[in-house]
Amino acid sequence: MTEAAELPPAPEQARDVFGDRYADAVRYAELLAEAGVQRGLIGPREVPRLWERHLLNCAVLSEVVPEGVTVCDVGSGAGLPGIPLALVRDDLKITLLEPLLRRTNFLTEVVELLGLDHVTVVRGRAEEVLGTLQPVHVVTARAVAPLDRLAAWGIPLLRPYGEMLALKGDTAEEELKSAATALSKLGAVETSILHVGEGVVDPMSTVVRVEVGESPGGVRFAAKRAKAARTGRARRRR
Repeated sequence: MTEAAELPPAPEQARDVFGDRYADAVRYAELLAEAGVQRGLIGPREVPRLWERHLLNCAVLSEVVPEGVTVCDVGSGAGLPGIPLALVRDDLKITLLEPLLRRTNFLTEVVELLGLDHVTVVRGRAEEVLGTLQPVHVVTARAVAPLDRLAAWGIPLLRPYGEMLALKGDTAEEELKSAATALSKLGAVETSILHVGEGVVDPMSTVVRVEVGESPGGVRFAAKRAKAARTGRARRRR
């Protein structure tokens, strides 16, 4: 392993954030730095900043996730933000949704190794699992796509009055403005930009929150979702 790819010790904030799961968070960081790099899930240049830029940056998302809800992490990749969120919130039921086999294999290994019984790994694209995946309270995502495209994939997976929480960077406000029309068509009723992780990460993590009404995804997706559910029920009866 090159010097640039050496994993630094966990910062003190990690003990406070992950609590009883601190040792599991360290193991996850090690897996990202080793198998994650070897399998091309993260770049070796990211390893020195795994804690601040990735694990802690994602874990603080828990500050704005309601208690006891269902969550779908769309385009989970190497498990960010889904796995850090699962490590700090065992009250959540989390689905890691990822289309690529090598990534879902890694996610399954991590979930089993860390004993994350409240986490399920599903291979597929958001548009493919519509109607088969039970609608969730919260959709999360990080570094998946521009907000308008991400919303088209994620919002239809929500149950009525659910919310999408997207970790974004400096472009959050600009993306939110440019996606306004698309979000409205998808059933969004309120949007906001939140900053979380004060005293833990610097700069704080930026979260775009998109709240939906009674028809997440809009009328078109409501019909599609109902048709997919009917098809699923018919298959189960066979």
